[in-house]
Amino acid sequence: MTGRRAPPAAPPRVGFVSLGCPKALVDSEQILTQLRAEGYAIAPSYEGAELVVVNTCGFIDSAVAESLDAIAEALAENGKVIVTGCLGAKDGGAFVRAAHPKVLAVTGPHAAAEVMGAVHAHLPKPHDPYTDLVPPQGIKLTPKHYAYLKISEGCNHRCTFCIIPSMRGDLVSRPIGEVLAEARNLLAAGVKELLVISQDTSAYGVDVKYRTGFVDGRPVRTRMTELARELDALARDHGAWVRLHYVYPYPHVDDVIGLMADDVSTGGLVPYLDVPFQHASPRILKLMKRPAAPERVLERVRAWREAKPALAIRSTFIAGFPGETDAEFDELLAFLDEAQLDRVGCFAYSPVDGAAANALPDPVPAEVREARQARFMERQAAISAKRLAAKVGTTIDVLVDAVETSGRGRSQRTIAVARSASDAPEIDGVVRVDDGGGLVPGQFVRVTVTASDAHDLAARRIPSG
Repeated sequence: MTGRRAPPAAPPRVGFVSLGCPKALVDSEQILTQLRAEGYAIAPSYEGAELVVVNTCGFIDSAVAESLDAIAEALAENGKVIVTGCLGAKDGGAFVRAAHPKVLAVTGPHAAAEVMGAVHAHLPKPHDPYTDLVPPQGIKLTPKHYAYLKISEGCNHRCTFCIIPSMRGDLVSRPIGEVLAEARNLLAAGVKELLVISQDTSAYGVDVKYRTGFVDGRPVRTRMTELARELDALARDHGAWVRLHYVYPYPHVDDVIGLMADDVSTGGLVPYLDVPFQHASPRILKLMKRPAAPERVLERVRAWREAKPALAIRSTFIAGFPGETDAEFDELLAFLDEAQLDRVGCFAYSPVDGAAANALPDPVPAEVREARQARFMERQAAISAKRLAAKVGTTIDVLVDAVETSGRGRSQRTIAVARSASDAPEIDGVVRVDDGGGLVPGQFVRVTVTASDAHDLAARRIPSG
């Protein structure tokens, strides 16, 4: 006797909250990919979820507070919560459990296997998953046209203001073949920009002594220069961009500069470096346990720009580090004037629980830290405005991120919000193209720059053909 087959049971539903930096975002993407591969559904709300995973950040006090609030909200709205990420690593998970004893499990960062084990324990996986429903590039949380490519985990530096090594451990480089296979899958799926991230991109391969891996049967060393060369070739084949983040100014970076594209319209490694300088006073850099030779940094910046005039340099700095004097802050401002960096962020020093810098003498009062940060950003705004003004009248290639329409009828206006090769998503400026009708996110377009301010550019499209 035959009968109608019973409909398949609805897949168990997992909610997901992702906080923190791009490196944490990649961790979230890996967990989501594994969840989908095993047949779980991803719920868009607390109400539709049978369990919630919260990927946390624990770098500074405000991030800790945000993470604890997110856990509390998930517990209140859903009740079944697994915690992962950097905050989960604090005190071996005891910190989170002390604040929220009802969480089901706590893991540290880069712990997809542990998270999946906790999910299996509290929400058994489906009997017959459809793994072919998961795209080769995995599940991504970024827009479809760009993606983060994490090349390593952890860090060998011991900066006194940072607790990342205690959370994510020492440097562990991914095999170069694995990194390039992921890059190829992303590009094949239509990604138009790869953003290379790590804690220290320049140190890629140090932990494995730059051992040789294999890419399509070819021997390739596990080293930043070779990785950049391979990514550049892949991106050119797909007409896409590659952008390097978290690059320490080691000597071999000079070789990477030479690989950068002069004409970004053909794709490849864009002339852009994200270099975390942090300060310019030798004494403060020593207290930070950072390289303490700002004059050599300036020499390198000049050499980079001479070799690649279109190079855009972004950096981050800390104002008000413990012991910083007025004279040392003035050194920082003088460095800014001399370096003429394109994109800069500055943080007023914030004590991080567990950081060695907390024990340094002569802490700078909070109001002084904030005032110095404001002065720094005011100085940089003038530098940025001058550098952007020099681009007015030039022709550049941009990548569209969004298209916005306002008004109605004859007053309707369509603007494409785009980025040039000098702008990373979310942290740098944008190029607003005033005749954006017909453009779509992920499309490259050539424009003429018509105006500028301290952060952004305005432009008009160049007619094709």
